Amino acid sequence: MKGLPEERAVMLGTYIIENNATVRKTAKEFHISKSTVHKDVAQRLKMLNPQLYNNVKAVLAQNKSERHIRGGMATKQKYENLKHK
Repeated sequence: MKGLPEERAVMLGTYIIENNATVRKTAKEFHISKSTVHKDVAQRLKMLNPQLYNNVKAVLAQNKSERHIRGGMATKQKYENLKHK
């Protein structure tokens, strides 16, 4: 994804809020690294748009608190798929 980092930061922040997306999902959608997403929304966005930054921060905090559940569900699904094969 080309363009100015400032514009990208706002686009990424908006996407995360609208889709309740994780950093990983956002990185995959925009074809950039997770590090880039994290830097854009954690550092650049904080200076550019504090309101959007706070909203993104809340979504990412929620995702972080739920990640152990998603991991457990993925593991469960993996072994169910192996059992059916």
